[in-house]
Amino acid sequence: MAEVVRDGAGAARRGRPRDPSIDARVLAATTELLAERGYSATTVQEVARRAGVPASAIYRRWPSRLDLIEDAVYPGLGEIDLTPSGDLRADLRRLVDGLQGLLTRPASRAALPGLVAEYQADGNWRSADRWVPVSARPYLRQILDVAGPSAVDPSIEPDAVFDLMLGAILVDSFVPTPTSTRHRADVVVDLLCRAVRPG
Repeated sequence: MAEVVRDGAGAARRGRPRDPSIDARVLAATTELLAERGYSATTVQEVARRAGVPASAIYRRWPSRLDLIEDAVYPGLGEIDLTPSGDLRADLRRLVDGLQGLLTRPASRAALPGLVAEYQADGNWRSADRWVPVSARPYLRQILDVAGPSAVDPSIEPDAVFDLMLGAILVDSFVPTPTSTRHRADVVVDLLCRAVRPG
């Protein structure tokens, strides 16, 4: 007899419960293929072959190749403790390091140009709420709030600060420079601290 399973909205549906090991195998296969063979070669069929699952199992979990690749390469910053301490420089450094680690992985470097090309070709960038689970914007807002008005100008727009930070990290990820990543991270954090300082 088929088990009754609740879907994401809480509605009952009949069928076998989802096997979480399939999700993990598919995401791992996706990141491996991106790093080894690039964006265009990372198709649902190739991912299915490498993960040892039917393509239909992938489509039941991810409606498109685009969704699959986004989830594989931008899983969020959950493993990094970004709880603000009140030390603006230290908190910003953890956030910059976390984003650099995420965006400079081989799979991320392979995926980003392909994802951007697809968004532009469709003429339809992903909606803002699609990025909420993986966005670091809320972390930056918390960091600035906890640092308080003595360290952060209350009129500073957090989203503009985030865009500056992300732009610097993306340049670091895709444009070779003669200085070390560690040194550049220090420079980015220093500039951010100056940018938000009162007065």
